[in-house]
Amino acid sequence: MSVDLLVGTDASIGGTGLHRLRLSNDGSLRRDEVLAVARNASFATYSPRHDLYYLVDEQADGALGAYRAGADGWQQVAQVATYGADPCYVALNAAEDRLAVANYGSGSIALFRLDSSSGRPLAPPQIRHHAGSGPVADRQEGPHAHCVCFAPDQRWLYHVDLGADAIMAYRADRRDGPLGPGQRAYDAPPGSGPRHLVFHPSHPLALLVSELANTLTILAVGDGMLTPLRTLSTLPEGFTGESIAGHLSLDRRGERAYVTNRGHDSIAVFAWKSDTDLDMLQAIPSGGASPRAFALLGAERLLVLANEDGGNLTLFDLRPDGTLAARPAAIPLPGAVFPFVPGR
Repeated sequence: MSVDLLVGTDASIGGTGLHRLRLSNDGSLRRDEVLAVARNASFATYSPRHDLYYLVDEQADGALGAYRAGADGWQQVAQVATYGADPCYVALNAAEDRLAVANYGSGSIALFRLDSSSGRPLAPPQIRHHAGSGPVADRQEGPHAHCVCFAPDQRWLYHVDLGADAIMAYRADRRDGPLGPGQRAYDAPPGSGPRHLVFHPSHPLALLVSELANTLTILAVGDGMLTPLRTLSTLPEGFTGESIAGHLSLDRRGERAYVTNRGHDSIAVFAWKSDTDLDMLQAIPSGGASPRAFALLGAERLLVLANEDGGNLTLFDLRPDGTLAARPAAIPLPGAVFPFVPGR
């Protein structure tokens, strides 16, 4: 069975829209079609309930698009403003009736209700602004929302702010009602720049990657609060060059964590050795400059990585122990920033 892989691209560095590629049974990857109207698609999510792809357009006047892929090609079902600048992350709740967006440039998040029959985002959304700054002057002059995600129990919506070194939490279980007041769920070390948060699938734990510090933090999750248990470097011991962390993901069972390092240009692979500690198994070269994001294909035992400055995709086989083995040839794709497989 073949697998469709979507790759968002950045027009400012040569991207031409949303690319659909086809992964065949023999492991080859070929280009299929391009959705030119979906420019600067830096993050995406998919709703099986509505059969819609939701893409954020990372530009100064932020936009959220809803698209459907059919036998006659792509159809844009809706496009709405995100009421903030530079949207970079989008998340869907479990009921698939609300969708949240992180606006990096304005440091705000937007929560949309989705129409129950069509799945269209209903404007205006609820907006929550954050305030604050950090000690890294050129990156933390103000708030920068880099991730927004619903807690596994759906009671809380978390807002990860790189600029203010904080994670906020809002009560989100009031059906069709406003978000509850925000509380500071976690204060990150000054200058660390928290970027992405993911929850463990079966334990009350989360992982946070901090971009500016190149660190991975294990957090205990409880009632809208995140308590740090341990922080580790995402870089191999002895590295002294400049680097920032990028994308973070867990495998389906939560046994392995994968993080990109931009500058060191690698993917770090971690395994749990206890509920409060991780071991770095590997830091493998990314095969291109500035590895921004990747897609994990567990069933196909494959990781597909977008190297933003390298303008290519690189493929890695997943070994039985979760470590990676690079395939020999990169696939040129200018502007590649975000590979995505629906439902993965």
